[in-house]
Amino acid sequence: MVCVRTLVLLAVAAIAAAPRARAADERPNIVFIYADDHAQRAVGAYGSPLTRTPSIDRLASGGMRFTNSYVANSICGPSRATILTGLHAHAHGKTTNGAGFRDELPTFARRLQAAGYQTAMVGKWHLSPDPSGFDCWAIARGGYYNPDLVDAEGTTRHEGYTTEVITDRALAWIEEERDPDRPFLVWLNHTASHRTWMPGPDYLTRYEGVELPEPATLFDDYRGRSAGAAAAQMRIARDLFPAYDLKLPPTGEGILDKRAESMLGRLTAGQLAAWRAAYDPRNEAFAKAGLEGDDLVRWKYQRYIRDYLRCVDALDDSVGRVLEFLEESGLDGNTIVIYSSDQGFFLGEHGWYDKRWMYEPSLATPLIVRWPGVTEAGSTCDAMVQNIDMAPTFVDLASAESLPGAHGASLVPLLEGRPPEDWRTAVYYHYLQRDSGRTSHTVAPHYGIRTERHKLMYVYDLGFWELYDLIEDPDEMHNLIADPQRAELIEELKSRLAGLREQYGDEGGKAF
Repeated sequence: MVCVRTLVLLAVAAIAAAPRARAADERPNIVFIYADDHAQRAVGAYGSPLTRTPSIDRLASGGMRFTNSYVANSICGPSRATILTGLHAHAHGKTTNGAGFRDELPTFARRLQAAGYQTAMVGKWHLSPDPSGFDCWAIARGGYYNPDLVDAEGTTRHEGYTTEVITDRALAWIEEERDPDRPFLVWLNHTASHRTWMPGPDYLTRYEGVELPEPATLFDDYRGRSAGAAAAQMRIARDLFPAYDLKLPPTGEGILDKRAESMLGRLTAGQLAAWRAAYDPRNEAFAKAGLEGDDLVRWKYQRYIRDYLRCVDALDDSVGRVLEFLEESGLDGNTIVIYSSDQGFFLGEHGWYDKRWMYEPSLATPLIVRWPGVTEAGSTCDAMVQNIDMAPTFVDLASAESLPGAHGASLVPLLEGRPPEDWRTAVYYHYLQRDSGRTSHTVAPHYGIRTERHKLMYVYDLGFWELYDLIEDPDEMHNLIADPQRAELIEELKSRLAGLREQYGDEGGKAF
């Protein structure tokens, strides 16, 4: 494992010898911008073939981009609990979106607050009970338009596009409400780019008329993969709801299409008029075209990916606003800015939308850190990092009390250019949610190990193993589990997988 730098590091020895503790007046502010379902493939700095993200790319050009950044469980609620605690899902309790979070556990927010930081959380929460360890919190509910912000005082409807409303509230706290003599952390939790990908008024016409490139695996037939992959209800071809996902006229078919009508009911008259002006002509053209077969799948993909990217564009503009605010207020010199997402997302790979699976588009998540004077501008790091590392990183940055038993490790040595020799060379993943029904995705529970080259997955309800060589087969199309020439490798990976399960104390799922 090596951290790749764009320039020669002349000061590595001095940094390594420096004391870890930081005086209170030297401790950095932390702005953690956390997107929802933002795939690496939709970030310009990660080489996106689909779009540019100039503000996020600017952040990367001024800091460090992690090239091997992964999640421990690719689903919203569990990922947020992992961020708070530095633990895998089985340990913090939020194993599924419906499971309860062990709120008595130590969290980075409580540790920073005890260490003298002011803390704030604005945006999506997806946990219960209400946030603790935050001096200010405001939970956004209601979708993409005119959200309700719920705080300790009650609920207030805010007119506007949710991405912009969340950004407004976070910046207002920094500018007007915090104590300027104390360091701060703000966790800016976006709801975008989560389903149902409703673009804001200023983004409704972007990408229209542009044929966006299809992934090579859009028409995957799942040959050689687990039966669970073929059965998963997340195919662009058959599982997107007409009104809820594709913005077609409501059919009254199913709960999600009915929910689409209620979402549009939140729009003001002006917002709705702009919405209709954008979608009605497109929908009329679609109805006249009478598309079938692969042509229909391609149309659905284009409708989906354009709306997704429109939501990403609003995210990127939010990042730009944050960076500009920090510069204009003079806070940028001592403020660490971190951009990440709760997980990756399928943008048509394997014919899918959504996440959950341990395949690369869902497992990998963007992670970009700008730490002025410490991380080298434009640098990259190929160390294997995971969202279990965020909480230990925050308490380290704040010189706060550590989190006992945390599964993750602080990224500070990597950011300072002194990677530990014993840094991990594999990550552990466990997806635990079982669901069924037309509105769910029916992804089978599974766990696995991802090394720098290989991935071994065990879909334990089905007793099915999958092995991929990520150098020879980056799209994960060829399951090598039955290859006799890989028998020794498989046994080695199974042994390492068992070791990680023991290391993290995960006894969930079926043993092998």
